[in-house]
Amino acid sequence: MPAKTAVLLMAHGAPESLGDIPAYLGHIMKGRPPSEEVIEQIKDRYRLVGGKSPLLEITKQQALALEGLLNQDKNNYRVYIGMRHWHPFIDETIQKIASDQPDQLIAISLAPQYSKLSVGAYIQTLENARASTQLEIPVQAVKSWYDQVELIVAFAEKIQLGLAQYDAVTRPQVHLLFTAHSLPEEVVSQGDPYPIEIEKTVAAILKQLDLDSTEKNWSFAYQSQGFRGGRWLGPKVEDVINSLGEKGITDLLVVPIGFVSDHVEILYDVDILYKDLAASQGISLQRTASLNTSPRFIQALARIVQKNRLNSQ
Repeated sequence: MPAKTAVLLMAHGAPESLGDIPAYLGHIMKGRPPSEEVIEQIKDRYRLVGGKSPLLEITKQQALALEGLLNQDKNNYRVYIGMRHWHPFIDETIQKIASDQPDQLIAISLAPQYSKLSVGAYIQTLENARASTQLEIPVQAVKSWYDQVELIVAFAEKIQLGLAQYDAVTRPQVHLLFTAHSLPEEVVSQGDPYPIEIEKTVAAILKQLDLDSTEKNWSFAYQSQGFRGGRWLGPKVEDVINSLGEKGITDLLVVPIGFVSDHVEILYDVDILYKDLAASQGISLQRTASLNTSPRFIQALARIVQKNRLNSQ
Protein backbone atom coordinates (compact mmCIF):
# COMPACT_ATOMS: atom_id res chain seq x y z
CA MET A 1 0.00 0.00 0.00
CA PRO A 2 1.70 3.26 -1.08
CA ALA A 3 1.98 6.22 1.26
CA LYS A 4 -0.81 8.74 0.71
CA THR A 5 1.42 11.80 0.64
CA ALA A 6 4.66 12.14 -1.29
CA VAL A 7 7.12 14.79 -0.15
CA LEU A 8 9.85 15.96 -2.51
CA LEU A 9 12.93 17.74 -1.16
CA MET A 10 14.54 19.69 -3.99
CA ALA A 11 18.17 20.86 -3.92
CA HIS A 12 20.73 22.30 -6.30
CA GLY A 13 22.73 19.12 -6.80
CA ALA A 14 26.50 18.71 -6.77
CA PRO A 15 29.16 16.53 -8.40
CA GLU A 16 30.06 13.34 -6.57
CA SER A 17 33.55 13.14 -8.04
CA LEU A 18 36.06 15.34 -9.86
CA GLY A 19 35.20 13.50 -13.07
CA ASP A 20 31.57 14.68 -12.79
CA ILE A 21 32.49 18.36 -12.80
CA PRO A 22 32.53 19.08 -16.59
CA ALA A 23 29.08 17.53 -17.10
CA TYR A 24 27.75 19.16 -13.93
CA LEU A 25 28.92 22.61 -15.05
CA GLY A 26 27.57 21.94 -18.54
CA HIS A 27 24.14 21.25 -17.07
CA ILE A 28 24.22 24.49 -15.08
CA MET A 29 25.27 26.35 -18.24
CA LYS A 30 22.39 24.78 -20.21
CA GLY A 31 24.60 22.75 -22.51
CA ARG A 32 27.25 25.38 -23.19
CA PRO A 33 30.65 23.80 -22.57
CA PRO A 34 32.53 25.40 -19.66
CA SER A 35 36.06 26.63 -20.33
CA GLU A 36 39.00 24.53 -19.19
CA GLU A 37 39.95 27.38 -16.87
CA VAL A 38 36.58 27.27 -15.10
CA ILE A 39 36.65 23.46 -14.91
CA GLU A 40 40.08 23.48 -13.28
CA GLN A 41 39.09 26.26 -10.89
CA ILE A 42 36.06 24.30 -9.69
CA LYS A 43 38.07 21.07 -9.50
CA ASP A 44 40.62 22.82 -7.28
CA ARG A 45 37.83 23.86 -4.89
CA TYR A 46 36.48 20.32 -4.68
CA ARG A 47 39.95 18.87 -4.16
CA LEU A 48 40.35 21.11 -1.13
CA VAL A 49 37.09 19.83 0.41
CA GLY A 50 37.78 16.14 -0.17
CA GLY A 51 37.13 15.67 -3.89
CA LYS A 52 33.33 15.62 -3.75
CA SER A 53 30.34 17.39 -2.26
CA PRO A 54 28.49 15.93 0.74
CA LEU A 55 25.23 17.52 -0.44
CA LEU A 56 23.61 14.39 -1.86
CA GLU A 57 24.33 12.27 1.20
CA ILE A 58 23.13 15.00 3.57
CA THR A 59 19.92 15.45 1.55
CA LYS A 60 19.31 11.70 1.72
CA GLN A 61 19.77 11.81 5.49
CA GLN A 62 17.38 14.77 5.75
CA ALA A 63 14.77 12.84 3.77
CA LEU A 64 15.11 9.77 5.99
CA ALA A 65 14.88 11.84 9.17
CA LEU A 66 11.84 13.75 7.88
CA GLU A 67 10.08 10.57 6.78
CA GLY A 68 10.68 9.02 10.19
CA LEU A 69 9.27 12.06 11.98
CA LEU A 70 6.21 12.34 9.73
CA ASN A 71 5.41 8.64 10.11
CA GLN A 72 5.58 8.46 13.88
CA ASP A 73 1.88 7.64 14.13
CA LYS A 74 0.92 6.26 10.71
CA ASN A 75 2.82 5.33 7.58
CA ASN A 76 1.20 8.07 5.50
CA TYR A 77 4.27 9.75 4.00
CA ARG A 78 7.16 8.93 1.70
CA VAL A 79 9.94 11.46 1.26
CA TYR A 80 11.90 11.68 -2.00
CA ILE A 81 14.80 13.84 -3.14
CA GLY A 82 15.36 15.51 -6.50
CA MET A 83 18.23 17.66 -7.70
CA ARG A 84 18.08 20.40 -10.29
CA HIS A 85 21.59 20.02 -11.69
CA TRP A 86 22.71 16.47 -10.87
CA HIS A 87 21.48 12.98 -10.14
CA PRO A 88 18.91 12.14 -9.02
CA PHE A 89 17.39 14.80 -11.24
CA ILE A 90 13.95 16.14 -10.35
CA ASP A 91 12.40 14.64 -13.49
CA GLU A 92 13.84 11.21 -12.62
CA THR A 93 12.30 11.42 -9.16
CA ILE A 94 8.93 12.57 -10.49
CA GLN A 95 8.80 9.42 -12.63
CA LYS A 96 9.38 7.35 -9.50
CA ILE A 97 6.69 9.25 -7.60
CA ALA A 98 4.23 8.72 -10.45
CA SER A 99 4.86 4.97 -10.41
CA ASP A 100 4.29 4.88 -6.63
CA GLN A 101 0.84 6.50 -7.09
CA PRO A 102 0.49 8.70 -4.00
CA ASP A 103 -2.61 10.83 -3.45
CA GLN A 104 -0.75 14.14 -3.38
CA LEU A 105 2.71 15.70 -3.59
CA ILE A 106 4.25 18.43 -1.47
CA ALA A 107 7.49 19.83 -2.90
CA ILE A 108 9.92 21.85 -0.77
CA SER A 109 12.98 23.63 -2.12
CA LEU A 110 15.82 23.43 0.39
CA ALA A 111 16.38 27.17 0.06
CA PRO A 112 14.26 29.09 2.57
CA GLN A 113 14.17 32.45 0.78
CA TYR A 114 12.43 32.77 -2.59
CA SER A 115 14.07 33.97 -5.76
CA LYS A 116 12.91 33.18 -9.25
CA LEU A 117 16.50 32.15 -10.04
CA SER A 118 16.59 29.55 -7.27
CA VAL A 119 13.28 28.37 -5.83
CA GLY A 120 11.38 29.60 -8.88
CA ALA A 121 13.66 27.55 -11.13
CA TYR A 122 13.15 24.45 -8.97
CA ILE A 123 9.39 24.86 -9.21
CA GLN A 124 9.52 25.35 -12.98
CA THR A 125 11.66 22.22 -13.32
CA LEU A 126 9.09 20.38 -11.21
CA GLU A 127 6.23 21.63 -13.37
CA ASN A 128 8.02 20.58 -16.56
CA ALA A 129 8.67 17.12 -15.12
CA ARG A 130 5.08 16.85 -13.94
CA ALA A 131 3.77 17.68 -17.42
CA SER A 132 6.08 15.27 -19.24
CA THR A 133 5.31 12.46 -16.79
CA GLN A 134 1.59 13.27 -16.77
CA LEU A 135 1.55 13.23 -12.97
CA GLU A 136 -2.14 13.78 -12.33
CA ILE A 137 -2.29 14.31 -8.58
CA PRO A 138 -2.53 17.55 -6.57
CA VAL A 139 0.90 19.16 -6.25
CA GLN A 140 1.70 21.84 -3.70
CA ALA A 141 5.05 23.53 -4.31
CA VAL A 142 6.15 25.55 -1.29
CA LYS A 143 7.54 28.88 -2.50
CA SER A 144 9.02 30.37 0.64
CA TRP A 145 9.61 29.55 4.29
CA TYR A 146 12.12 32.22 5.31
CA ASP A 147 10.35 32.98 8.62
CA GLN A 148 9.21 29.47 9.59
CA VAL A 149 9.37 29.36 13.40
CA GLU A 150 11.40 26.16 13.85
CA LEU A 151 13.80 27.26 11.10
CA ILE A 152 14.53 30.50 12.96
CA VAL A 153 14.99 28.62 16.24
CA ALA A 154 17.29 26.13 14.49
CA PHE A 155 19.55 28.92 13.24
CA ALA A 156 19.52 30.60 16.66
CA GLU A 157 20.52 27.34 18.32
CA LYS A 158 23.51 26.99 15.98
CA ILE A 159 24.57 30.56 16.79
CA GLN A 160 24.36 29.89 20.51
CA LEU A 161 26.49 26.77 20.08
CA GLY A 162 28.95 28.75 17.98
CA LEU A 163 29.24 31.47 20.62
CA ALA A 164 29.73 28.84 23.32
CA GLN A 165 33.13 28.06 21.77
CA TYR A 166 34.47 31.36 23.05
CA ASP A 167 35.56 32.10 26.60
CA ALA A 168 33.62 34.55 28.75
CA VAL A 169 36.01 37.41 27.97
CA THR A 170 35.96 36.98 24.19
CA ARG A 171 32.28 36.13 23.69
CA PRO A 172 30.87 39.68 24.06
CA GLN A 173 33.33 40.90 21.43
CA VAL A 174 32.43 38.32 18.78
CA HIS A 175 30.98 39.90 15.64
CA LEU A 176 28.25 37.95 13.81
CA LEU A 177 28.37 37.97 10.02
CA PHE A 178 25.18 36.64 8.38
CA THR A 179 25.61 35.52 4.78
CA ALA A 180 23.45 34.38 1.88
CA HIS A 181 24.15 33.54 -1.75
CA SER A 182 24.42 36.55 -4.01
CA LEU A 183 22.30 37.00 -7.14
CA PRO A 184 22.53 39.30 -10.17
CA GLU A 185 21.17 42.77 -9.35
CA GLU A 186 18.94 42.70 -12.43
CA VAL A 187 16.77 40.09 -10.71
CA VAL A 188 15.98 42.49 -7.88
CA SER A 189 15.21 45.29 -10.33
CA GLN A 190 12.44 43.05 -11.67
CA GLY A 191 10.79 42.84 -8.23
CA ASP A 192 12.36 39.65 -6.89
CA PRO A 193 11.62 39.36 -3.12
CA TYR A 194 14.90 37.59 -2.27
CA PRO A 195 16.74 40.47 -0.52
CA ILE A 196 13.67 41.38 1.53
CA GLU A 197 13.16 37.79 2.66
CA ILE A 198 16.84 37.52 3.57
CA GLU A 199 16.54 40.67 5.71
CA LYS A 200 13.45 39.27 7.44
CA THR A 201 15.22 35.99 8.20
CA VAL A 202 18.10 37.89 9.83
CA ALA A 203 15.68 40.10 11.79
CA ALA A 204 13.77 37.08 13.07
CA ILE A 205 16.98 35.36 14.21
CA LEU A 206 18.16 38.50 16.02
CA LYS A 207 14.79 38.72 17.76
CA GLN A 208 14.98 35.04 18.73
CA LEU A 209 18.43 35.68 20.23
CA ASP A 210 17.14 38.85 21.96
CA LEU A 211 19.76 40.94 20.18
CA ASP A 212 19.15 44.59 19.31
CA SER A 213 19.02 44.79 15.53
CA THR A 214 20.34 48.37 15.66
CA GLU A 215 23.56 47.42 17.46
CA LYS A 216 26.63 46.93 15.30
CA ASN A 217 27.73 43.61 16.74
CA TRP A 218 26.53 41.99 13.53
CA SER A 219 26.74 42.52 9.78
CA PHE A 220 25.27 41.00 6.64
CA ALA A 221 26.97 40.21 3.34
CA TYR A 222 26.34 38.27 0.14
CA GLN A 223 28.68 35.43 -0.72
CA SER A 224 29.62 33.18 -3.62
CA GLN A 225 29.05 35.47 -6.59
CA GLY A 226 28.91 33.39 -9.77
CA PHE A 227 30.75 33.55 -13.09
CA ARG A 228 27.88 35.34 -14.81
CA GLY A 229 28.71 38.92 -15.79
CA GLY A 230 27.05 42.09 -14.60
CA ARG A 231 26.54 43.48 -11.10
CA TRP A 232 25.71 41.14 -8.23
CA LEU A 233 24.01 41.88 -4.93
CA GLY A 234 26.28 43.30 -2.26
CA PRO A 235 27.97 44.03 0.01
CA LYS A 236 30.38 41.18 -0.71
CA VAL A 237 31.70 39.09 2.15
CA GLU A 238 35.26 39.98 1.12
CA ASP A 239 34.56 43.72 1.42
CA VAL A 240 32.86 43.36 4.80
CA ILE A 241 35.72 41.27 6.21
CA ASN A 242 38.22 43.91 5.08
CA SER A 243 36.10 46.64 6.66
CA LEU A 244 35.79 44.73 9.95
CA GLY A 245 39.56 44.29 10.01
CA GLU A 246 40.01 48.04 9.63
CA LYS A 247 37.66 48.54 12.60
CA GLY A 248 39.74 46.26 14.80
CA ILE A 249 37.37 43.29 14.97
CA THR A 250 39.39 40.20 15.95
CA ASP A 251 36.74 37.47 16.32
CA LEU A 252 34.14 36.76 13.65
CA LEU A 253 31.40 34.12 13.64
CA VAL A 254 29.93 33.55 10.16
CA VAL A 255 26.27 32.50 10.03
CA PRO A 256 25.20 31.28 6.54
CA ILE A 257 21.42 31.76 6.71
CA GLY A 258 20.77 31.21 3.00
CA PHE A 259 21.91 27.58 3.18
CA VAL A 260 20.69 24.59 5.17
CA SER A 261 23.33 21.98 4.25
CA ASP A 262 27.08 21.64 3.95
CA HIS A 263 28.31 21.94 0.36
CA VAL A 264 31.17 23.61 -1.50
CA GLU A 265 29.95 27.17 -0.92
CA ILE A 266 30.20 26.48 2.81
CA LEU A 267 33.17 24.14 2.96
CA TYR A 268 35.33 26.07 0.49
CA ASP A 269 34.02 29.64 0.28
CA VAL A 270 33.55 30.14 4.03
CA ASP A 271 35.85 27.60 5.66
CA ILE A 272 38.85 28.18 3.39
CA LEU A 273 38.59 31.31 1.23
CA TYR A 274 36.99 33.70 3.73
CA LYS A 275 38.86 32.22 6.68
CA ASP A 276 42.20 32.88 4.96
CA LEU A 277 41.12 36.41 4.03
CA ALA A 278 40.04 37.10 7.62
CA ALA A 279 43.37 35.83 8.96
CA SER A 280 45.19 38.27 6.69
CA GLN A 281 43.20 41.04 8.41
CA GLY A 282 44.03 39.79 11.91
CA ILE A 283 40.58 38.23 12.35
CA SER A 284 39.90 34.74 13.66
CA LEU A 285 36.95 33.46 11.62
CA GLN A 286 34.72 30.63 12.84
CA ARG A 287 31.43 29.38 11.38
CA THR A 288 28.19 28.10 12.84
CA ALA A 289 27.48 24.46 12.05
CA SER A 290 25.09 23.89 9.15
CA LEU A 291 21.56 22.75 9.96
CA ASN A 292 21.95 19.47 8.03
CA THR A 293 19.93 16.91 10.04
CA SER A 294 19.57 18.81 13.30
CA PRO A 295 16.31 17.79 15.01
CA ARG A 296 14.95 21.33 15.07
CA PHE A 297 15.48 21.71 11.33
CA ILE A 298 13.76 18.41 10.58
CA GLN A 299 10.87 19.64 12.75
CA ALA A 300 10.75 22.77 10.57
CA LEU A 301 10.40 20.67 7.42
CA ALA A 302 7.71 18.53 9.08
CA ARG A 303 5.70 21.63 10.02
CA ILE A 304 5.89 22.85 6.42
CA VAL A 305 4.62 19.50 5.14
CA GLN A 306 1.77 19.40 7.65
CA LYS A 307 0.77 22.97 6.81
CA ASN A 308 0.61 22.26 3.07
CA ARG A 309 -1.05 18.86 2.97
CA LEU A 310 -4.61 18.50 1.75
CA ASN A 311 -7.22 18.47 4.47
CA SER A 312 -8.68 15.25 3.08
CA GLN A 313 -5.76 13.22 4.52
